[in-house]
Order: sequence, then structure tokens, then C-alpha cells
Amino acid sequence: MTEPTADQIPPFGLRGICDCHAHVYQPASQFPFWPGRHYTPADAPIEQLFAIHRALGVERTVIVHPSPYGTDNASLLWLLKTIGANARGVAVIDEHTTHDALTAMHRAGVRGTRLNLETRGQRDPDFAREQILRTVDQTAHLNWHVQLFVNLSVIAALHDTIMALPCTVVFDHFGRLNAAAGLQQPGLDALISLVRAGKTYVKLSAPYRVSDLPDYADVAPFAHALIGANPDRMLWGSDWPNSFPPAGTVRKPEVPEPFRPENNLAAIRRLAGWAQSAEIARKILVDNPARLYDF
Repeated sequence: MTEPTADQIPPFGLRGICDCHAHVYQPASQFPFWPGRHYTPADAPIEQLFAIHRALGVERTVIVHPSPYGTDNASLLWLLKTIGANARGVAVIDEHTTHDALTAMHRAGVRGTRLNLETRGQRDPDFAREQILRTVDQTAHLNWHVQLFVNLSVIAALHDTIMALPCTVVFDHFGRLNAAAGLQQPGLDALISLVRAGKTYVKLSAPYRVSDLPDYADVAPFAHALIGANPDRMLWGSDWPNSFPPAGTVRKPEVPEPFRPENNLAAIRRLAGWAQSAEIARKILVDNPARLYDF
């Protein structure tokens, strides 16, 4: 395998690079937020995301419906229509979402649904299992994947349940591991087992959610371990516009939060370093997303 050269980073000379995890927040006058939200983001309109993707050579986008909208997917559907054929979506649903609504979402480009348990502080494996099984049954006719934002303790507790699911599972943000805890931390073996079996994808995204170091250097061993377990099950996402407050922040829904000042160019170059070869970079940035999201 050949190493990517300096003039290929980015965009690696690749066509079809996909950002597998981005959010968009149009003005609230266009799409109001859910009253039960845990935080209120500042505006992050689609024009800004277009500009960032042009600079990075990103041609495909997966819009992940963010929690401040609850289960109202109107903004997601508008974004999919606005972006067009190079966009796919991950919706947020509940038990009240109808069969017809799900079918319409699929036609619009939705290919999965997300359970965002970690943001809500919900770490009960029994609750997570119940929600996963209900969601899988509800979307079985669409062959969607289930995207989970949970931590390693939940992943470990649900290992066998996930292995038995009839659908694919995607874990957000490195499975919410703790980079400072090292490779022997509880639960990491369960995540790697699921990856090695080809049952789950992992998004190598938002290292600031798992590391406290300014350059995220302690994340590299985990990226190498996950890629080594199964490079065909790795994805990359920017997590733009990077809604993640500093440690100790008390989130107040009545106060709009600023976003983290993340360097997107550094993020995609970091991915190239983790990949360690042009072939694996292509898998993570192009081939794996095309397969999972039906591009």
C-alpha cells in the first residue's frame, strides 16, 4: 500500500469524498426548535457548510438530524431537497412516526435513524435495548441502519443484542471512548469485536468528544486499532458545526451556544494520518460511505 503524498492531503486526489456527520441549523424562524431541547445552537446555515466542503474537496454529505429539533424532521427533508443527489440523511423518530412518514423520508434520501442517548445522559442499557429493538422493528421495511450515540459501557452491555440485530449499526464519535483511559479500558474490546465482525461501522469523528488534548494525539492509537480491526467499517465525519461546550458548562436552552473553533483542514489531514495509506483513506472517505448510504 502506498502512502498519500503531501499534494494529495486533501483531497487525496479522490472523487466522491463524503462527510458522514454534519448538522445544519437554519434560522429558527425557518425551522423552530423543539421546546424540550437540551441546548440551543447558534445559526449554522447550509451556505457555510457548502463553502467548507468546497474547500475540503468533499462532494457528498450525510446530514444527521440534530437533537434540538426533536423528532420534527422538516429541516432534514428541506436540506436533502436543497442539496440534492449528493446528500443522504439520518432521521430521528419515535414510536409515533408513521409508516407513511418513514416511506416519504426514504424517498427523500434518509437511510438511517439515530438514537442520541449520550446527549440526554441516558446510559441505562435496558432502556437503550428497548429503544433499539423498537426502532429496528419500526424501520425494517426500509432496510435502514441504526446510528447510536452511546458510550462504551452501553456498547459492552448490548454486544450480543447488536450482533443479533437484522440491520447494521453505526456508532458515533469513536463509540464515545475515553482516550485518556488507554487501550485496555472496559468496553473497548466489545466495540472492536463488533467492528471486526462487520456488524457495525464507527465514525472517526469529533475527537474533541473523547480527548482533552489540544491536538487529540491520544486518539491516534484508538483510530489505528479500529481501522486495523476492519477498515471496511470506518467512516469520517466533520461533526460540523461542532456543537460541544467546554467541560463544566451548564447548558441553558434559553441561551444560544457558540460552536467550537475546529480546523476542518486539520481534521481531514488527521484522518489521512490515521489511515496510513491512500487505499485505506479511499475506503474511509469514499467507498464505505457509498456502500452504507446508498450513493
